[in-house]
Amino acid sequence: MNPAEDPSENLTESQIQVNCAEACVKGCVLGEQCPNQEYRDQTAKFIQETSLDQMLAMSEEAIRKKRTAPPQWVYPEE
Repeated sequence: MNPAEDPSENLTESQIQVNCAEACVKGCVLGEQCPNQEYRDQTAKFIQETSLDQMLAMSEEAIRKKRTAPPQWVYPEE
């Protein structure tokens, strides 16, 4: 897609209504106008500075905590 055809090029922040979980699966569709730019930068920094072994250890710890936590009951509001 060439920049002249980019639909997000002239949008203001209030006009941008993108579901990032669906639209940005293959990469951010908004580019520099992304409202989640801060999080994207933090994620890139985390990936650069954290080894895969550390990430795996973190995920194993999170799984262990979730398995050992008592069940949480959710009651629907009537």
